[in-house]
Amino acid sequence: MENHSIVPAEPEKKFNLDEMVPSQIVKELNKYVIGQEKAKRTIAVAIRNRTRRKRLPDNIREEVYPKNIIMIGATGVGKTEIARRIAKLSNAPFIKVEATKFTEVGYVGRDVESMIKDLMGSALVMVKRELANRNMEKVQAVVEERLLDLLIPGINRNQGTDPQFEEASRQTREYTREKLRKGEFENTEVEVSMSVRPRSVEIGMIGSMDDFQNAMNSLGSIFQGAQNRGKKHCITVKRAREIFTEEEMDRSIDQEKAVDLAKERTEQMGIVFIDEIDKIAGKSASSSGPDVSREGVQRDILPIVEGTKVSTKWGVVDTSHILFIAAGAFHVSKPSDLIPELQGRFPLRVELDDLTANDFFRILNEPENAITLQYKELLKTEGVEVIFTDDALRRISEIAYEVNSRQENIGARRLYTIMEILLEELSFSADELCGQTVTITPDYVNERLTDVVKNQDLTRYIL
Repeated sequence: MENHSIVPAEPEKKFNLDEMVPSQIVKELNKYVIGQEKAKRTIAVAIRNRTRRKRLPDNIREEVYPKNIIMIGATGVGKTEIARRIAKLSNAPFIKVEATKFTEVGYVGRDVESMIKDLMGSALVMVKRELANRNMEKVQAVVEERLLDLLIPGINRNQGTDPQFEEASRQTREYTREKLRKGEFENTEVEVSMSVRPRSVEIGMIGSMDDFQNAMNSLGSIFQGAQNRGKKHCITVKRAREIFTEEEMDRSIDQEKAVDLAKERTEQMGIVFIDEIDKIAGKSASSSGPDVSREGVQRDILPIVEGTKVSTKWGVVDTSHILFIAAGAFHVSKPSDLIPELQGRFPLRVELDDLTANDFFRILNEPENAITLQYKELLKTEGVEVIFTDDALRRISEIAYEVNSRQENIGARRLYTIMEILLEELSFSADELCGQTVTITPDYVNERLTDVVKNQDLTRYIL
């Protein structure tokens, strides 16, 4: 029978970027991103240069700053996917933010410094998880004992002096332990006294509406926690295990050490991906309304990218060596519309190519997370085997390219719309086709999509 002892979820495989050369980084990106070789190479070199910097003598290391990058390309060509995959390749702190979420001081919106606070928060979660995993065996043992105390509350581990009673208690506990490890108590309800530890509120650190709101939320949690502390709740053993594991992992960590490690990792290896930077480009001297703060946002972002010290509730974070990767379609504006100072802080510019019909075919075929594979696995859960012929995939690719050429070019995202329309009927009636094999051929594709593609009005609204 399956053993349900307290085993943490298998962590996603992480690569050590310190040991990966640019060609290896590009090879990993090729598994998920089709084409865009120039962008991949530029990103790979930027990542590798950070590793090289760590190996420099102390007197030179502080003088070597990251070469920030702007990726230029239409929506759906892979800008965000490249950044997302870089984040998953490593254990470096990474966050993705949208430039349109920020606004200059004096307007309602997020303070640009919040991106660094979020990055530091992300790094702290990462470091705490790593430190806790080192103590996982001890944590598992403590959690198991706490669960046994709940399942057999009448028998305390240290109760009584009668040898026979002690032996009977020990046998009962071991018998229960065995059943617990086999998972036989997963859905058993137990009473747990919920202890809510108040989060610290650092009023002195409030410098923006974000900080103020976080402080108010923390105050609210303190008062709510005071009311609920000591209150008993009936929850399943499975849920109790999750709660106890989280509590014990937190207790096993040296909090000060975790903060120090997270701060160092943020400052030396942090990556911030700023999407939609083109939306804040353009002159705003004579504009009003939503455009009024565009240049102001750029000026607020400038010191963060140049290198400044940002106050967070974990201490002051220096942004001088954080790598910033910006991306934008730049349909209406162009990189030269950014203020000169900000342009100078993004010395590397790489233009991503528009996707061709052949690129679409490769996207449907090659990536490890290909959309065709996703649909196959989804329908397999209903007992339906779906087979895509190469000719059918080429026809889908041609349709996607044709529609992108006539309508707005949304890149690879067009494939999601087309595939959904193509397989709509099959997905709806899949439960009635259990045990059958469905082959997607060019005729199948033409039958369901040709009329829509030919009709300009339908194409505009459906595809």
